This record gives sequence, C-alpha cells and structure tokens, in this order.
Amino acid sequence: MPTASVPVAARAARATRAATASVVAGIGLAGSVSPALGARLAFPLFMRVGPRTPVARADRATHESARRGTVRIPGLRRTGVDVVTYEWGRGDETVVLAHGWQSRASVFATLVRELRSEGFHVVAFDAPANGDSPGRGTYLVDHLDTIAELQQRQGRFHGIVGHSFGALAALMAVHDGIDARRVVSVAGAAGPQVFIEGFGDMLRLDRATRDALARRFARRLFPGGPDPFERYSAAEHPLAPGTPLLLVHDRGDRRVPFTESERLLEVNAPAARLVATEGFGHNRILRSDAMLDAVTAFLAASDGPTNTNPVDVSVTNSRQAATPTAL
Repeated sequence: MPTASVPVAARAARATRAATASVVAGIGLAGSVSPALGARLAFPLFMRVGPRTPVARADRATHESARRGTVRIPGLRRTGVDVVTYEWGRGDETVVLAHGWQSRASVFATLVRELRSEGFHVVAFDAPANGDSPGRGTYLVDHLDTIAELQQRQGRFHGIVGHSFGALAALMAVHDGIDARRVVSVAGAAGPQVFIEGFGDMLRLDRATRDALARRFARRLFPGGPDPFERYSAAEHPLAPGTPLLLVHDRGDRRVPFTESERLLEVNAPAARLVATEGFGHNRILRSDAMLDAVTAFLAASDGPTNTNPVDVSVTNSRQAATPTAL
C-alpha cells in the first residue's frame, strides 16, 4: 500500500508505538548495566501524567450540570495551583469523590447520578494535570491537600469515595485526620509501592532498577522527609478502629491487583467489607451495577454496624455494566 494512502493519524500512532518501544528497550538495557542510570531515565516517564482524559459522551450532561469552582493548593512545585471542583445536589450530607491517575471527576458521573437521587450533596475535583485543572504534574499530596481544602469549606464529610490512586488518597486522608463517617475504596491500592511495580512490569524493569527508581522518587519528591512508601501506605496506617470501609475490586484488575484490597480488608477488619467483581477490570467497574448498588447502599445506610461478619465477600460474575443516563 502506498504510504500516501495511510491515514496520517494511523502513521503517527505507529510511529509513537515504535518510539515508545525503543525508549522502553533503552531504559531496560541501561538498567541492566546500571540500575541507577535506568532509574534516572525511567523517572520522567514514571512521573508523567499523560494525555488528559476527555469527558465521555455518556458523562457530558452530568459533567456540564455541575456547579464549578476552584480550591487553591500548593501543588507539586509548591508554587500554587487552582484545582477545579464540581458540585451536584444540595443535600445536608456531603460525599467527596477522588479520581485516579490520568483521570478526571467525570468518570464518576454514573455514581454522581445515583448519589444525587439519594439526596446527597456530591463534590468532586480534577487533580492538577488532570481534567480541567492546570499543571504538568501531580502526586498523592495534591489529592490530600485538595481534600483538606474541601473539608475547610464543606465541614464533615458523610463519605469519601476514591478510585485507584484516589482510593489510596481517600484512605490516607481519613487516617491523617479528615473527618468522614464512611470510606469507599474502588480498585484501590494499599500503598504506593504497587505503582512502582506496575510501572516496572510495563517497562520490564529488573528488581534492582525498580528499587533504584523508588529511591530516586523519594529523594526527588520528599528530600529529607520520611520514606513515602511507608508514610503513605494505607496497609501500614489503617483507618481508626470502627471506621466503616467498603472495598470494591475486580478480580481481573490488571492495573491494581485484587490482592491490594485483600490487604486493606485484613488490616481494617471487622469494620471493612469487600465486594469482589469479575469481568469489569480497573475502569469499567465504575459503571457496574455491583459497584453502584454496593456504594449507594453503603453510603445511604444508618450509622449503626455496617458488617456483622469479619469477612463479607460478594462476587458478581456479570459483565454487563450499568447503562449511563443523563441527569
């Protein structure tokens, strides 16, 4: 086929994949010679948020119906950044939603509609370098700072729901003193190390290079501070005893392993419950009936005991995701 007949976008995509493969191979080769060198080359890729996630067509009506605002936080460079916030509903009880890495608040649109119908006041945000918020980089501390600013404005949260990276932020925020009655972790990580491992798997880094990357990350972002992999580990720092926690995770999640939620269940028992799904993976779980039903029921329940069994695991085998509808 003549080159001129190949769509420009397709040629560009192939070129990008080839270039990425070359970079990955180069980093792996460098790491095999010098783990420190491999880590230095890998670090910019590890910190890169990536292209901004667009608002899905099914989520646009909900996204556009929100009352928008901003909160000011220090940001990764500590020079200040205005984080875009979204609000729906005007109920007395506030539920905060925290999205994951390379994501945005609108991914919760289906859940927003469910919670609004239950009478909740729902608040979400786009972290720096995500969605409509400015910035070129972000990390967990930005989520924590944003959640703290929202508490200053909203007062006590009825609940806080996090997905993936945002779930770790939600858990650590409440552990560190954010006042929330209930916590929900969807496809959540038990600690930051899982993101080093996932990145290492993607780039096929050996153990020594992964360890060197973790050390470089700690030095660059937390110079002179405590080990961030211990400091921000929700497994090492569980919620206060008796804090109701709902965990929802797909057994086939290839980004954050299901075992992360099993760890969180163990350290937060008996106040934690795990709902295990199958067939939704890491992102589609946010639209699944299993997740929507479990989270809505958990947040709408009374403040009495949420789980009478030390381990309560519900498995959903359906692959049928909930159909989104506009507000």
